Amino acid sequence: MISLALADDQTLVRAGFRTILAREEDMTVTGEAANGDEAVRLAREKRPDVLLMDIRMPGKDGLAATREICGDPDLADVRVVILTTFESDEYIYGAIRAGASGFLLKDLEPEELIHAVRVVARGDALLAPAVTRRLIAEMSARPAPPPPPRLDGLTARELEILDLVAAGLSNEEIAARLRISHATVKTHVSRVLTKLAVRDRAQLVVWAYESGRARPGWHTSPDV
Repeated sequence: MISLALADDQTLVRAGFRTILAREEDMTVTGEAANGDEAVRLAREKRPDVLLMDIRMPGKDGLAATREICGDPDLADVRVVILTTFESDEYIYGAIRAGASGFLLKDLEPEELIHAVRVVARGDALLAPAVTRRLIAEMSARPAPPPPPRLDGLTARELEILDLVAAGLSNEEIAARLRISHATVKTHVSRVLTKLAVRDRAQLVVWAYESGRARPGWHTSPDV
């Protein structure tokens, strides 16, 4: 059972999300918050698997709340997904840097929201396609520094996995491409996250572009 919490300052928005998610047999909504401070308290009290977080809320906003939650080692199992109407580059980058495991726009379909919750709950990160394109554009506009020495600790297979994650492939797609099991891919991804000291796949993508390891337009061929 996936436990969920909702943080949004609009009561009707929270009610809509609750209606969509609570009807799923594998999901339960354990609490709601109307601002960032309440969201942090809710995360600590309920320890939900996934917390859907709005950005613009009175008092402490969603980015500050996400940063506080994701920076607390005791809340390492709480995955935050930013769900907003705002597609600002500042918000996108800020949310991922704050530790969010996903960034989605509120115009998505109910089925997409349900899928996103399941993806994040199992430990993967999820970005809306439009968000991914803007993130890559933001990264490509910055001068790429040389890769940090932490790459030296990765094996050849782990570097391959890193490249494919940065290219936007899911674990299932990586497994099919490399002809290895999904469990093996998951193990490799976990090791890469640990060695590079990043929280999840979303931050791993940011790390890959910031380090210069990844570049826009690479690894697009199905033969890679």
